[in-house]
Amino acid sequence: MWSVVPSVAVLGLVAIVAARLAQSRSSPIDAAAERIAASTVLGISTAVQSAHFVEEWATGFHARFPALLGLDPMPLSLFVAFNLAWIAIWIVSIPFLRRGRKAAFFAAWFLAIAGILNGIAHPMMAMASGGYFPGLITSPFIGIAGVILWQRLQRATSKPVRIRNNAS
Repeated sequence: MWSVVPSVAVLGLVAIVAARLAQSRSSPIDAAAERIAASTVLGISTAVQSAHFVEEWATGFHARFPALLGLDPMPLSLFVAFNLAWIAIWIVSIPFLRRGRKAAFFAAWFLAIAGILNGIAHPMMAMASGGYFPGLITSPFIGIAGVILWQRLQRATSKPVRIRNNAS
């Protein structure tokens, strides 16, 4: 079961950053058009991530990634269940993102960050392994989708206002 530790560590950090962003950035009432645009990009990004997952599944990512780190294969059932659960979460989040719900923003930020990391990590893993690495073909697409989703989420939210205390 040690094979899941690297994924859990990385995705745990992604979740912490996504939670922080979802909590610290609010979506003003007048940002409805930006939320709709972000939810559309979330839908497209989810479709791209789904294609990325299919490539990883079909080419043995669950075995090759842990092997790159000297670990036994990740249980295929866990790999599939984890990915399908997140795909379902992102699909369900689309209408809630339109309404500005924090949980939907968490899911969207998570996909944006994970997508960007996938776009970087898969080519690096291919270089490290000396050839094709599972997920390499679709990784640039999910990386680009992640960047666009990040940009849309930034437009749909605002930074927290910091009130300075100028008392002497």
